[in-house]
Amino acid sequence: MPHSNKPALYLASTSVYRQSLLKKLTNEFTAIRPDTDETPLSGETAYELVLRLAEAKARAVAARLSSGLVIGSDQVAVFNHDIIGKPHTVAKAQAQLSAFSGQAVTFLTGLSLLNAATGNTQTLVEPFTVHFRELTQAEISAYIAREQPLDCAGSFKSEGLGISLFDKLEGEDPNSLIGLPLIKLLQLLRNEGVNLLLTP
Repeated sequence: MPHSNKPALYLASTSVYRQSLLKKLTNEFTAIRPDTDETPLSGETAYELVLRLAEAKARAVAARLSSGLVIGSDQVAVFNHDIIGKPHTVAKAQAQLSAFSGQAVTFLTGLSLLNAATGNTQTLVEPFTVHFRELTQAEISAYIAREQPLDCAGSFKSEGLGISLFDKLEGEDPNSLIGLPLIKLLQLLRNEGVNLLLTP
């Protein structure tokens, strides 16, 4: 089947993690920085935040296009009803993982697919919960030193050694934990008539 019939695919993100995930499905996409203000609105819940930002990122990129399908995504980690950000420092990573020891952290990933030609937009939120085992301070320090997860919400990389921190994972798609729920994305693409299994 000729690829010319498939709309161009755009990823409204320059995240290396999201690009790597999308490359599992296809190499035929263009990553564009959405330049979206990610400041939470007053009274906005974590669910509402990722839902809004995923669509806002897709719209920001689609506004520059006349056609194509734009993927927007946003993610937050939630612990004890609070949004957990990226640690950026070793001390903050140590504090995050110490707090998570023996506890559960839920990741909410917003996903939006926008058809730039028609304006049709599909947006959803995919939850995924990580259950941490009881961690020692020595384990936490060793993990941070080895993987340096300072640019990752929750201070771990589930696709790497971070798996050693968990008792169990709970959710429909482990890819959502890394930043892009591929199962739901494939569904949204099929809704737009694009089957990447047939036209990669």
